[in-house]
Amino acid sequence: MDGVPDLTQPPIAPGKSFDYRFRPPDAGTFWYRPAGNAAAQIGRGLRGALIVEADGRFYVGPDNGLFEIVLRRASRSRVWQIAWQPPALSASFHGRDLFAPVAARLARGETPDALGRQTQAMPQPGWPDDLPEIVYIDRYGNAMTGLRGEIVAPGARLSAGGREVARAETFSAVPQGTAFWYVNSNGLVEIAVNQGRADRELSLAVGAGIEIFS
Repeated sequence: MDGVPDLTQPPIAPGKSFDYRFRPPDAGTFWYRPAGNAAAQIGRGLRGALIVEADGRFYVGPDNGLFEIVLRRASRSRVWQIAWQPPALSASFHGRDLFAPVAARLARGETPDALGRQTQAMPQPGWPDDLPEIVYIDRYGNAMTGLRGEIVAPGARLSAGGREVARAETFSAVPQGTAFWYVNSNGLVEIAVNQGRADRELSLAVGAGIEIFS
């Protein structure tokens, strides 16, 4: 459930409180809301724990939007809310205490139905399929984007930091000091400079926008 001020309930004033009263459909019902300020909520354990099967592959993790793109791109998928619990579960190390043991149980042949019950992941319809901006800069100054290489035509030019760059297959395919883009080992478009740093040469930072010109 989710409260909306002036719609489902009066606004809650500072220092005041509001009680939700409801009858759980079954034992083990708990609250979580993996939206909004997700980082803070995850830190407080306010999230679901999921097993996702997408095109025959299993994924285990929190229902914080992590699996949105996996589910969106899968031709067939199923989701389970993890019910299995270890003897001891810390408040913050769920990767170690919950997700890793569940993944190990799946790897040794246990079924998802034995570890949880089927549900649906929290949808994130506003999340884009691709993100045309810099999402990461490595120690060498190469700038990774959120664009899949398969959606960018080989002959396309990218605008980054006010400059246009063409594609090259390798660093050595362009002269020293030349900026270019290529598809990295993750299948994402990355901007680099042969024997240089793209972040400095093009004044790039995480969040900088990218434009595609055919």
